Amino acid sequence: MGTVYKKSATRALSPDAELFVRKGERLARWKDAKGQTRTAPVTTGRDGKDRIVARTFMAKYRDGSGIVREVTTGCRDETAARQVLAELERRADKVRSGIRTAAEDAVVDHLATPLAEHIEAYKQHQTASGVTRARIRENERQLRRIGAECGFRRLAELDGGAFVRWLTDRQREGMAAATRNEYRKQLVAFANWCVRTNRLVSNPFANVPKADEKADVRRKRRSLTEDELRKLLDVARSRPLVDKQTIRRGKRKGEATAELRPATIAQLERLGRERALIYKTMVLTGLRKNELASLTVGQLHLDGPLPHAELAAADEKNREGSQIPLRADLAADLRDWLAEKLQTMGDATASGTAEACLPMVARPDRLPAATKVFCVPCGLVRILDRDLKRAGIPKTDERGRTVDVHALRHSFGTLLSKGGVAPRTAQAAMRHSTINLTMNVYTDPKLLDVHGALETLPSLPLSASSETARIVVSRTGTDDLPRSQFAPGFAPTTDKTVQNESFPVKTAVDAKADPRRAAIAVTSYGDERKDSLTRAVNESRLKPAGGVEPPTPALRMRCSAD
Repeated sequence: MGTVYKKSATRALSPDAELFVRKGERLARWKDAKGQTRTAPVTTGRDGKDRIVARTFMAKYRDGSGIVREVTTGCRDETAARQVLAELERRADKVRSGIRTAAEDAVVDHLATPLAEHIEAYKQHQTASGVTRARIRENERQLRRIGAECGFRRLAELDGGAFVRWLTDRQREGMAAATRNEYRKQLVAFANWCVRTNRLVSNPFANVPKADEKADVRRKRRSLTEDELRKLLDVARSRPLVDKQTIRRGKRKGEATAELRPATIAQLERLGRERALIYKTMVLTGLRKNELASLTVGQLHLDGPLPHAELAAADEKNREGSQIPLRADLAADLRDWLAEKLQTMGDATASGTAEACLPMVARPDRLPAATKVFCVPCGLVRILDRDLKRAGIPKTDERGRTVDVHALRHSFGTLLSKGGVAPRTAQAAMRHSTINLTMNVYTDPKLLDVHGALETLPSLPLSASSETARIVVSRTGTDDLPRSQFAPGFAPTTDKTVQNESFPVKTAVDAKADPRRAAIAVTSYGDERKDSLTRAVNESRLKPAGGVEPPTPALRMRCSAD
């Protein structure tokens, strides 16, 4: 038999709570999940934060598994607290009798828990699963926005219909289909986690429909042509120094500045080489910006027969880890860049002006394995926009497709297809899960040599040759060519014995020996006279040979004169 007793406990202050003082006592006023205004004393917790003092009745009972539980009833009235205790004991009886499982009974406790507590537990689960901090923060932001705007304060209030209405309102406001699907994806994943952890019986958002992203594409990327890529690399290499030597603002815009120091010129030239090499590496490997920024010297293998880069699973988008093959010319450029980086690091260490991206050198003849290969700037997209403008490359084409940093990966996929690489090989190089993504999203059909592919088809002329014309004319009976020159590959010649399925007779029949056979015989020689077809068909009317029963009148065949 359970009992109830009164106990003072503290809990976190609601974010929308209002603090005030009454008769010298600090109080907090807020609205609960049912919209009712609640007031409670406020105290200071061990962490120095304000907490609400709840003087409510506690219930102590034995659950269905035989474990003694002590839970708060949330009631200030003892009668109401005993009703809550009775409900808890009824639930325990159902578990003990087998009507309800312990997992199903645990769901009931979670339904009344605030949604914010479940989101915090979900964040801990994602952290343990290895999800990046940026992704966790974005997931939390999306879940909290949905909960606040849909009115989901507790887990029991999650409703698929309310979420569908929220998506419809966002669509009217102009939110893209891909963004709406991202919100749906995160909420469905959160609800699935709640089901796995026995917080929900089923996912209330499983049947929420997805938006059609193909019909509402907001950002269409295009691939760069080979000429555009060459222009981009040239501009990226020279622009840092040119910009420094040219006045960019004011009345003297476009004029040359004073001469720069040799050290400054060397630094700007090195910066230009790095940016050009960053673009080249992304185009020839398909690496994403964050993946390229994570590469270290220890992950590069440039001296073997097959140069490649080892991409760690923690830095890859699909969290699998991959070996990225490197072209020979790219591997040579990377070796030269690391050698220059080592020399620069040594000079900076000696002068005490080491760069932020260059750690201290442990050995003078080798870069530390943890050294970043490139210092990829956070504002690379803005730098790319300036390079495109200087190179005269339009950022947006006539079809509304744009060029950004990720478009370099699109260029990588398009160049693979344009070079005749098999689709399955291109999929492996792009590290895609489906070949449809490689062929339909990361391949620009406008840059493929479709016209050249058509040239490989056979020639089919419409004008007939002289030999073909003679064959056609001979079939009409107006050609005077000898018979030996007419379709030798199709018609049998007189010197070859050809088996005829309809008439097995191959030689002329002696009319005196057998007049009946002479009337129905057909020869293969074209210069002999054939008897009328009527005589051959009406063979049944002739007098049969001896020993053969004459045909009956019912079996006689009549043929018209036509």
